[in-house]
Amino acid sequence: MKKEIRYFNNTFVKKTKNIGMLCALITLVACDGSEDTPDPIPEVPNPTVATLVFPESNSECIEGSNITSTESTINFEWNAATHTDSYSVQLKDLETGSSTLYSTTNTTYAIKLKRGTPYSWSVISKSNKTPKTATSTVWKFYNAGAGNASYAPFPAEVVSPEMGASVAGEIVNLDWTGNDIDGDIESFDVYFGESETLEIYNSNIEESILNNVSVASEKTYYWKVATKDTAGNISHSDVFKFVVE
Repeated sequence: MKKEIRYFNNTFVKKTKNIGMLCALITLVACDGSEDTPDPIPEVPNPTVATLVFPESNSECIEGSNITSTESTINFEWNAATHTDSYSVQLKDLETGSSTLYSTTNTTYAIKLKRGTPYSWSVISKSNKTPKTATSTVWKFYNAGAGNASYAPFPAEVVSPEMGASVAGEIVNLDWTGNDIDGDIESFDVYFGESETLEIYNSNIEESILNNVSVASEKTYYWKVATKDTAGNISHSDVFKFVVE
């Protein structure tokens, strides 16, 4: 009987030691989570803004090819942007207001344009690795016409209130910028009202700002600017909009 008990005790001790080692091993594996930790996802850099080169801002573009009396081909140029796989050239005819996008993987793109016509352009940087994009500054220029003695001013651009902005108060200042490659802007006419069908609100303004315009709360207002030069040329801006809180 004693032998059986001794044998049982030895077996029990061995089993106890084995179970202890197994528990220690399980604890060690459970604490070591290195195999279960996923690798960090690398951050995808966003495209950067391209720097425009040609046609230059607020200039008369006299360079081109395939020139006829009505059209010429202009080679648009910009500096490469980092983290960028392709570009979209956004071109706007400032007379008609129509815009067109041209896609390329290069930093140059040739476009056929009407002569004697004002345009604006910008470049959008794109990446294949992210949906985010970067847009350059907007430059305006005139594609030189045949025998043009003078050009109409570029359409005025809004400064404030910004397009679609919400403002507070009963008085607002309308602020804009005007440019003309001939440098002969004479005055501005401001159109203002509560609908997009606008009538002249104030005319022959010599500064590019109209102060102390009365507005009412919870209303939407529209406005635009006509820029006039000494040669009698006139350009009209887009219609701008703001809301009074």
